[in-house]
Amino acid sequence: MKTVTDTTHCDDLVKALETFRDSGPLIERWGTELARRLGGGSRLLVAGNGGSAAQAQHLTAELVGRYRDERPPFSAVALHADTSSTTAIANDYGVQEVFARQTAAHGRPGDVLLLLSTSGASANLLAAAERGRRLGMAVWALTGRAPNPLQLGADDSLCVDAPVAATVQELHLVAVHMLCEAFDEAVERGKADRAAADADDLPGPAGRPEAHDPTAVDGTPCPDGKPGVVGRLVGRARAVGRAAPHRPAAPGKGHA
Repeated sequence: MKTVTDTTHCDDLVKALETFRDSGPLIERWGTELARRLGGGSRLLVAGNGGSAAQAQHLTAELVGRYRDERPPFSAVALHADTSSTTAIANDYGVQEVFARQTAAHGRPGDVLLLLSTSGASANLLAAAERGRRLGMAVWALTGRAPNPLQLGADDSLCVDAPVAATVQELHLVAVHMLCEAFDEAVERGKADRAAADADDLPGPAGRPEAHDPTAVDGTPCPDGKPGVVGRLVGRARAVGRAAPHRPAAPGKGHA
């Protein structure tokens, strides 16, 4: 038998989900951009406190492992999961620095820093966001109701309009799964695009002409129009072939 509390919790979730549906295009954009960056060698750093830490670590597990279908692993690191580093930093520098210092150690320009917070006001996440932006990272935030400090300190944010932290965390998990879905679809599109590009590079009617451009290096025209290395070698071979007289094979001997 359902209690009043159970019903209220479900009602809060359903109500918040109505507005959350509008976040679909943002999450799809994040997934596409994340696939582009990670596919190019960048990495994802994520962090959160308490339940948000669990959600962040859920995301890294899906990217390093897999979400649904088989695909290559991608670099994603949950900063809070390194207990030795977090406790040492908290002890030596203060709790506010536990994520910022790790961001400075692992983050590089072009990487993505994703921070999860139901309140959007956690000091250690705000410090990490500031450090990430200073490093040239893309800083994204998953938070509760807007406006909040983390939303304002991030490059992009998804703010769940819900009255209680539990509902916010539940929809953050939905966002994580939608992000993984969008990421995998973008990875598949990238594979299809690369396969099409490779097919265009094949010789013959469906690809490049079979004729060799003597002013090219490995099929790429030289900017000054002069013969490249490969072009010169091919040219010499053709010249030798034209100049050499035809000599019939000796009687009784075949070709080696």
